[in-house]
Amino acid sequence: MTLNDLTRETGEWLRGKGPKGEIVMSSRIRLARNLDDLPFPHWAKPVQRAQVLARVQDMIKVSKFLKGSMFLKIGELSELDRLFLVERHLISREHAVEGTESNQKGVVISDLEIISIMINEEDHLRVQVMQSGFNLQEAWRVLGQVNAEMEEKLAYAFLPEWGYLTACPTNVGTGMRASCMLHLPCLVITKQIDRVLHAITKLGLTARGLYGEGTEALGNFFQLSNQVSLGISEEEILDNMERLIRQVIEQEEAARTALLNQSRNSLEDRIWRAYGTLRSAHLITSNETIEMLSLVRLGVDLGLIATLEQGKVNQLFIQTQPAHLQKLEGRPLTPSERDARRAKLLRESL
Repeated sequence: MTLNDLTRETGEWLRGKGPKGEIVMSSRIRLARNLDDLPFPHWAKPVQRAQVLARVQDMIKVSKFLKGSMFLKIGELSELDRLFLVERHLISREHAVEGTESNQKGVVISDLEIISIMINEEDHLRVQVMQSGFNLQEAWRVLGQVNAEMEEKLAYAFLPEWGYLTACPTNVGTGMRASCMLHLPCLVITKQIDRVLHAITKLGLTARGLYGEGTEALGNFFQLSNQVSLGISEEEILDNMERLIRQVIEQEEAARTALLNQSRNSLEDRIWRAYGTLRSAHLITSNETIEMLSLVRLGVDLGLIATLEQGKVNQLFIQTQPAHLQKLEGRPLTPSERDARRAKLLRESL
């Protein structure tokens, strides 16, 4: 498997087949871990960061769960390839930034992109598992197995009174960040979204945009994750997450029912105008595409657009992003060329 192989592939989290997939696009669990005998990345010297990279590479060769995974060094990737990995949620924006330490940064990507590991980001290791739909328990089952195997081969920084030690104090303890990517267009349309997000924030969750911390909620997508990692077990984190996200799902379902019952013509008009624009535009920006696809996805989920499958719409969210377009084209594109190529891809696909 190579990086170019991913261009036309649909990762596990984009299948659109998981539980409550009409509202929850994906579930992700990430663990922050550090090796116990080396300084954390920001304090480590280049030779020490290189040691982390080498140990992980050796571990992969004998791993049962990571056998056949792709191992990439960030410093050897082009700017386009790094952005491509960000768009697929396989590395963070911070990990993609080019700098003197890039040669000691890496990423491991398993088959179907279910498992990925960032090496030498904020922590030595950021191990994540992604699943389609509302599937935190399955993500945790897989991640638990992977982490247990890794812990047999890599000694982690850990203290009984604190738990796993991390570069950022907010991650100390379990080192776990569990999150779900929710599509909440009807809560946005009915102007209930601020109230809902305020309520869950008071109950221990935080809301971010499509690409995590510091990004806006494009396309009515909101990434909800736990805030607390210390003094609480992994099972308690997941129980709390599932309970609160079920409540958000119920609120979105109620908003969808209300709009269909009370404003059906207006809702259908929004959806079909978006579909018509995507099918006929000859120039379209990335942000406009995401907003329009959000409405088309809603139309598919409500059974108003019967000619499309949710997985196809999910794939278009990714393939119309700047780096993906350029990878598909096989060359760099100017912003105006990307807008034209994006529109062509949408017309052909829809």
